[in-house]
Amino acid sequence: MPAPIPRQRAIPAAESGQAQAEPAIGGPSGDSSGGITGDSSAAVSTAVSGATEAPHTQDTADDDTAASTDRAGAKADDGKADDRPAEATPRAAHTHGTPTGHLTLLMIEDDPGGSPVVPELLDPAGKPIRVRTARNLTEAERLLTDDVHCILLDLALPAPARTADGTDDELAVLKHVLRIAPHHAVLALTASGDTERGAEAVRVGAQDYLFRDELDGRLLSRAIRYAVERKRSDRAERKLTESKLRAQENARLERGLLPTPLLEGSPLRFAARYRPGRSRALLGGDFYDTVRTPDGTVHAMIGDVCGHGPDEAALGVELRIAWRALTLAGLCGDQLLGTLQQVLEHERSDDEIFATLCTVDIAPDGRRAGLCLAGHPSPLLACPGRPAELLPYDNNGPALGLLPGARWPRMQVELGAEWSLMLYTDGLIEGRIGEGRRERLGQDGMVAMVRRQLAEGLQGEELLQAAVNEVRDLNGGELTDDVAVLLLDRAP
Repeated sequence: MPAPIPRQRAIPAAESGQAQAEPAIGGPSGDSSGGITGDSSAAVSTAVSGATEAPHTQDTADDDTAASTDRAGAKADDGKADDRPAEATPRAAHTHGTPTGHLTLLMIEDDPGGSPVVPELLDPAGKPIRVRTARNLTEAERLLTDDVHCILLDLALPAPARTADGTDDELAVLKHVLRIAPHHAVLALTASGDTERGAEAVRVGAQDYLFRDELDGRLLSRAIRYAVERKRSDRAERKLTESKLRAQENARLERGLLPTPLLEGSPLRFAARYRPGRSRALLGGDFYDTVRTPDGTVHAMIGDVCGHGPDEAALGVELRIAWRALTLAGLCGDQLLGTLQQVLEHERSDDEIFATLCTVDIAPDGRRAGLCLAGHPSPLLACPGRPAELLPYDNNGPALGLLPGARWPRMQVELGAEWSLMLYTDGLIEGRIGEGRRERLGQDGMVAMVRRQLAEGLQGEELLQAAVNEVRDLNGGELTDDVAVLLLDRAP
């Protein structure tokens, strides 16, 4: 967000938050220190109230039981130390969006002469704005609960620390408050005419700034509402930006996980579908690839890294790229999978991370293939004139990364002259079905579903789309795990 332009008035005149010019209230302050102390504090508070002064006390950390009361019904501070927790709205009951109940303001100001009188502040619905007062940052942290919507901070408050070079940071107190209250709107209170310091406070993270001797009840009420709405807007914009960046990152990872097949010169037809699971913000570790080597052999692979998130997705990309490079270099079967296990062991972030894998190498004549399974579900083969069935999986080896020195036997399978071969990840078979969604679809359920869809004449892209959609419908909504499906067809 660009740095704000310094201005004499920090608060828009319109109650809805639309910025308009407004004549300044009051004149220059005679307080050269910029603090609210002693008699000057009472004078400022009287100007703020715009009414006759009446006995009135602030909520403080010394009397936390009054912390969430309205100004009109505030309890008197007994002045005694009390370690009882503040009676405030539970943290889980409030989110820092647009408030649905009373607005609550936390004032953090240094007033050794006693708590000043606070005006009656009203929210847009005409309800009183609750006010709590903390005389230092320690008290502020005790009173800073999730039902506080806005913080009014005196920049003249003693700084909690010095900068790294030993010099004083005049905004150190603001930076400290922003660290302990990252989700709250913050208004900075500064000396009259100190526009430069106020603008710097906004640049650092405050929603706006106010001059001490220009306050009145109407102005402060409007400033609080404006700050809360601006904070809400900033948070929404930040989430949108993060969502866009995450989508861009996922798109880049998807291009790595789900590449364009290299099948130039092959008569085989290729189709694939990928559907993210319920956690759409995080791309899973499903990946696949298909390449044709110079001898005419078509190699296909599909795999799944355990877990979800950028680390798992990145590992899936590395495994896919390594598989393509090793395949084009002439490796296959047990030698290929053993090398991939070494890649996984070196690149994984945790020793418990593993990956399942299924590889198929189809002979140049297209009638037979070699199959290797590393803890992965067996592919489905469909041929004209006979029911679709799973390829043998008796010699299924362990998933990559589980057993050092493991072996993965290569099984020879007959495909025939015309066939469809479907490779898939376990997201397709782990969806829930039936009443109460207590059972898994499983491989048997998937085989029965695909058989029916083939009998209906579906093939290629339409078959995969129908299969993924039906599994989702049977599950009663989005699947928990990602689903990747790859289909290779050979016609005579």
